[in-house]
Amino acid sequence: MIPAQQHETFRRCAGEEFPPEIVKAANDELEELVRILEAEGVTVRRPDPIPQGQVYSTGAWATTGMYAAMPRDAILVVGDQIIECPMAWRSRYYENLAYRPLIKEYFRNGAKWVAGPKPELTDELYDLDWTESAQGEPTNLVVTEFEPTFDAADFLRFGRDIIGQKSNVTNEFGIEWLRRTLGDEYRVRVLEFDDAHPMHIDATLAPLAPGKLLINPERVPEIPKMFRNWEVRAAPAPVIPDSHPLYMTSKWINMNILMLDEERVVVEAEDEPMIKFFKDWGFTPIPCNFRNFNSFGGSFHCATLDVRRSGSLETYVD
Repeated sequence: MIPAQQHETFRRCAGEEFPPEIVKAANDELEELVRILEAEGVTVRRPDPIPQGQVYSTGAWATTGMYAAMPRDAILVVGDQIIECPMAWRSRYYENLAYRPLIKEYFRNGAKWVAGPKPELTDELYDLDWTESAQGEPTNLVVTEFEPTFDAADFLRFGRDIIGQKSNVTNEFGIEWLRRTLGDEYRVRVLEFDDAHPMHIDATLAPLAPGKLLINPERVPEIPKMFRNWEVRAAPAPVIPDSHPLYMTSKWINMNILMLDEERVVVEAEDEPMIKFFKDWGFTPIPCNFRNFNSFGGSFHCATLDVRRSGSLETYVD
């Protein structure tokens, strides 16, 4: 789940604050992203800061918060519904509170507001004897089926179809809860990939425009049949240096791009192969420095949550 090269870092530093110099650099990059989005005509709203160092407890466990930097993880927007996700990490238990003022505002303006079942997050949810799967064996997941849990970042929207995966934070119970909540208007479809540590789908598949799909060549050895009529291309290999700290992600975070429309795509400024890749495919890449933000486990898609987009609800996949 955590990159192998970061295991010792987590053993040594778990519970401590992130290095302040990287936090500042990531904040500077986030402000750069805001300037770029606003210049491209996007309305940017920001969450309220909440105290992350304060200890909170359910009685069964106690912890502090992690951050509220990745709205893509915590909230799923489908049509006019805003869904607060029942997340599996204890450190993210109250993360949605940072977005509550905005959610209340959207609700008053007509949005539907749904909150997933607040999880207990007791030890029964986790496989405390978890070990990594042997080569060729089915992937062992940390979360059990004790209660429904999922992160929004384990799902992708393709019009009427919601593509999801089981992962170390999303179980079958959570997927079924989402399927019943959305009803017959949407199809929630589950795919499996060649990923030994599944957690969030954005570095595996990325819809770019109707009929165009970006895939991870290591995790998607066979194109799912539903995309047989799509133009599918493999992402270029990431170029993040080995020396760059990635606390909670792999280098394939380079796939975590943000499509503003069917042509414009926000891409990490230092990722020259990805910039060239999009130009060659006919897209308009918009470079933005974001590598220090990458250290915290996300990139452009994770750092944003598109609440309103123009267009009608369509069916794009078979």
